[in-house]
Order: sequence, then structure tokens, then C-alpha cells
Amino acid sequence: MSDKSIYRQIREELKLSREKASEMMGAITPERLERIENGKFQATPWEVGCMAQTYNKPELRNHYCANECELGINRVKEIEVKDISQIVLEIINSLNTINTTKDRLVQITVDGKIDDDEIDDFVEIQKELDEIAVTVNTMQLWVEKMINSGKINKEIYEQKKDGRI
Repeated sequence: MSDKSIYRQIREELKLSREKASEMMGAITPERLERIENGKFQATPWEVGCMAQTYNKPELRNHYCANECELGINRVKEIEVKDISQIVLEIINSLNTINTTKDRLVQITVDGKIDDDEIDDFVEIQKELDEIAVTVNTMQLWVEKMINSGKINKEIYEQKKDGRI
């Protein structure tokens, strides 16, 4: 594994100099970018957003929240960029197990409390729900990447999503 920061790795994968990346962002100086990439300064959420947008790497926001943000560490799961076919298979698998999970969750919580002998099942259900949430977030990340790359028409997508058409 590389000892380079993810910000530097992505910039270099795109074959951008710091100067060119800075110019494209229009907001982060090459010097500031160098300090962020070398770990001398932690990027702000706004700077991560600029890099994510400029590099068309929305996963940078998730990486930041999962690994650098004090509020997100241990709360936000890092999302792995996947192909749509893998995401769909994971969604189908989750949907196939949800009925059993739903029924057991109702049994556990119907009395408004979780008894000691129900905790194991409840924790397992929480883990399954966390996996579903990660899969949904993975799909959202994929959609954002497709919109940013022009493979999904952003205007039509947003109109449909908002119910305007």
C-alpha cells in the first residue's frame, strides 16, 4: 500500500500537477494542496468537496467522513466503489433476507424493550441493516459518478427524482 495520501494518489492517477489541479479548483492554492497531500494540514470538508468535484471522485467525501472527520469516524462506513452489477446483486441479496429480518425485529421490539436474550439477534439485525445502508450509499455514489461523467442525464434524473416530470 502506498504511503501517499488518497488526495495525492487520485491527483497523480489523473496526471495532474498540483498547479493544474489548483487552477481547476480555483480555490485551493498549490501550496495548500501540497500540505494537505503530505499530511501537514488536514483538509477541510469544503476542500475535500472541491477535490471530489474537480477530480470526479465523490468517494473522497465518504473517505473524509469515514476516516478524518471527528464526527464521522466510527460512525460513517467507508464505501467501496463498485460496478453496478455487483451493487445490484448486493441489493437483491439484501431484499431476499429482509422479510426474515423484519419478522424477528417485530418480535424483539413489540414490547418496547430489548430483553437480554434478544440482544444477540438485535445486534445481528443492526449489522444487516448497516450492510443495506452501505449498499444504498454505494448505489448513490455510483449514480453521482455516472451523472458527473455524463452517463446519466443530470437534468432529467433530478426532475424524475423530485417528481417534477
